[in-house]
Amino acid sequence: MNTWNQIYNPLGNAGLSTVAAAVPVVTLLVLIASGKVKAHIAAIIAVIVTNLITIFVFTMPAGMSIRATLLGVITGFFPIGWIVLNVIFLYQVTVRCGKFELLKRAVGGVTEDRRLQLLLIAFSFGAFFEGASGFGTPVAITGAVLIGLGFSPLAASGLSLIANTAPVAFGALGTPIQGLASVTGLDPYILGAMVGRQLPLFSLIVPFWVVWAFAGWRGMKEVWPAILVTGVSFAVPQYVISNHINPWIVDIGASLISMGALILFLKVWQPQQLWLSPKLRGRDESAATMASAPPLDKTPLTQSELWSALLPWIIVCILMLIWGNGAFKTWANANFTWNYAVPELDKLIFKVPPVAAKPTAEGAVFSFTYLSFTGTGMLIAAIISGLLMGFSPLKLIAEYGRTIRLCAISLITISAMLAIGTLTRLSGVDATLGLAFAATGVLYPFFGTLLGWLGVALTGSDTASNVLFGNLQKITSEQLGLPPILMAAANSSGGVMGKMIDAQSIVVASTATNWYGHEGSILRYVFLHSIVLACLVGLFVTLQAYVYPFTELVLK
Repeated sequence: MNTWNQIYNPLGNAGLSTVAAAVPVVTLLVLIASGKVKAHIAAIIAVIVTNLITIFVFTMPAGMSIRATLLGVITGFFPIGWIVLNVIFLYQVTVRCGKFELLKRAVGGVTEDRRLQLLLIAFSFGAFFEGASGFGTPVAITGAVLIGLGFSPLAASGLSLIANTAPVAFGALGTPIQGLASVTGLDPYILGAMVGRQLPLFSLIVPFWVVWAFAGWRGMKEVWPAILVTGVSFAVPQYVISNHINPWIVDIGASLISMGALILFLKVWQPQQLWLSPKLRGRDESAATMASAPPLDKTPLTQSELWSALLPWIIVCILMLIWGNGAFKTWANANFTWNYAVPELDKLIFKVPPVAAKPTAEGAVFSFTYLSFTGTGMLIAAIISGLLMGFSPLKLIAEYGRTIRLCAISLITISAMLAIGTLTRLSGVDATLGLAFAATGVLYPFFGTLLGWLGVALTGSDTASNVLFGNLQKITSEQLGLPPILMAAANSSGGVMGKMIDAQSIVVASTATNWYGHEGSILRYVFLHSIVLACLVGLFVTLQAYVYPFTELVLK
């Protein structure tokens, strides 16, 4: 079987090669942002364009390109699409049996103020699911909950995406940190500690940012004490746990403390004026795009009703903690796994210097770890919840069929997005873009951080971005005399701000909020937020690289 080495400058000119490498992602984002092309059509067109670029510009053999695309399609459904499908199934079950109405009343019992509901659900509750499972789960759940509470689709989608940033580097029980350690050879505890010296500042900023994006400056100032409590109670545990315990439980610990602190604080403090509008401030959202929510029933819940409302989500939390546990994953993967090495692709493509220290074979194996998939845990949680809430097995099957029809187009879109990410990774297109960032010299701390942002925007995963660019960050920082631990961590910290604009997350958000066909509106809304926040992370990392006393925060 013939092997193939990745080529990072196929046109003999770094600038032109970089432009060619950017064509697939630019095509995808422009088509989606235009609002004139449905997301699944845009994704399919972008898949075709990506194949043309990899075959005719980067000289990847056509057979390899097509096989990489098909591998990405399957990977898109398992695990990402599988999570989305089963989260929406759980949501639909709770709606059908009336338990979601009780949940809305429970949240309303904590506060009716929309700004404070955002803090509790989009930021703190979402961070818990990011820590427990990651990979699209938090946006799917928080988006569905917010739309059920009556938030407008754009608010529910866009604000869930913005809020799901600061926790991402420690998501899925520290999986991004472990992935970064595996490709750099650096200690995961030190990497986690370094990320924990970069992100707490932004864990403090993001809650303010989310409320400002929703309610404007004046609306944010009216609830600043609650925002401060939310941010501080997350940021401080994030630093302490990452630096003094381990990087695996950071999000879970910080999110639980943040939720508890906010709920306790709201028992003694409420804003003078309640913000009851579910719409984004300054946005003209027509009645056709608004969630039609009846006035919230303010009758206090009985103890029985409260537990009934929380039961499905308690079951989800318990199962997500089990499914995210390393020991469970190891056992499940050892006993319930089917691995398929893609013929004429697996270990036949080589990353070469300067992207890798030495020629390194790229694996192309689809691991069908069907029991340990987060979506499988979510499905089991939904089935248990449904049975406890009075659904018969036949009714559950019928509801699952309806959910599949509801999510079908979104699942196609997500699979196409992953096809693009898989193909650009195996063809070296991503690495060509990375090398362009690495050529920025003294400005590398800033642009290296943006490289992490780009990696997540392209792949949809902080873990994938760390695996893709982690070693490049290490090599480049060593050549420039910068601490490798700083730039490796910056790849993960900068990457979190790319999470809100990656195409698969946007499709997950539109699916969760039942706002199909409006992916372009969501992308246009979050894009500037993503860039500005990524640049702020880049500036902070630059200060850590060169300016005292920030340099004292850098681990050696």
